[in-house]
Amino acid sequence: MDTESFLSVARELLAVPSTADRPGELHRALDFVLDFVGPGFTVERFESNGKPSALIYHGARRPRFQIILNAHLDVVPAEPDQFRARRDGNRLYARGAQDMKVSALVEAQVFGELAGRLPYPIALQLVTDEEVGGRNGTLHQLEQGVSGEFVIIGEHSGLRIVTESKGMITATLRAVGRSAHSAYPWLGDSAMLKLLRSLDNVLAKYPAVTEEAWRTTVNVARIDTPNQAFNQIPASVEAWLDIRFPPEDADLNGKTVDEITMYLAAFCEAGVTPTVHQADPPHDSDRSRREVRQLQQAALNQGYQPDFLREHGAADGRFYYQRGIDAVIFGVGGDGQHGPDEYVDTTTIAPYHRALKEFLQDPGHDDQALGGQNERST
Repeated sequence: MDTESFLSVARELLAVPSTADRPGELHRALDFVLDFVGPGFTVERFESNGKPSALIYHGARRPRFQIILNAHLDVVPAEPDQFRARRDGNRLYARGAQDMKVSALVEAQVFGELAGRLPYPIALQLVTDEEVGGRNGTLHQLEQGVSGEFVIIGEHSGLRIVTESKGMITATLRAVGRSAHSAYPWLGDSAMLKLLRSLDNVLAKYPAVTEEAWRTTVNVARIDTPNQAFNQIPASVEAWLDIRFPPEDADLNGKTVDEITMYLAAFCEAGVTPTVHQADPPHDSDRSRREVRQLQQAALNQGYQPDFLREHGAADGRFYYQRGIDAVIFGVGGDGQHGPDEYVDTTTIAPYHRALKEFLQDPGHDDQALGGQNERST
């Protein structure tokens, strides 16, 4: 791999502000990577709720793939200067550098180099909605019949392997009371106070964390009321909750939306009602399966310790997990995702490229050297 030439192309992709509110830029990022892959492959295009995605493979008919390389090309919003990549030593700073346009481009290059020569079917899956839930990209394609045996998601990992990630619940707590003049609070029934006491109950069960911990966390993302006056008791208030939970949380894992709704209702005062919008289970892959061991060996051969990681965030692997398909995260290194100083560690790009190629080219790795590798969490 010519890293400098690759970075020149990566800068062009990083310059595309492919955020959820810019559908034209989502299409532009997708077309850019498809052009980068080159001709000679079947390209299936999908679209759901305005979010485009694509599936690329060799051959005229879509098979069940042995390996799927999954990547998202959408990014979270940023200031305009973050879409102008800048390099400082071994760091390339830009929105999407770590999460995950550079990994996506490496996956695309490896696919273009190998897909037509491998003795088994692989696919490159490109989506543009991972940052807003993934339901109109990866999930939509799965609902259209796309399937495989094993999936590598190119999210950043520093060439370590993420086999577990937390489940995700999004919910709203809505409080209803009775409005009155704030000078006469006994004449009203404050929806705000009901909501705050209900939130206190939730956070007593799941207190805020100040350091990394593999347990359930609750983010109160927003509290909103239509009240517009200082001297008026609010009659309605709502709060947004983002809940992330590991497989060990028996109160949430394996529960239906109705069961989770009932569970949250137990924390709420009278007049406060929970609504669960989304409930996805944790993602957990079999660490002993052959492909995982192969990937570990490929990373080890590049000089990286192929530790297992646990990811606090949710990724599109959860949609595969729900269908009994193992998926892992394996990508380049970097730091600062979603922040003003996001960067990719450029020294990890070529090793990542070589590791992916080795993994795809040799399905018969000897994994005896991996017996003593460590488990780590992130």
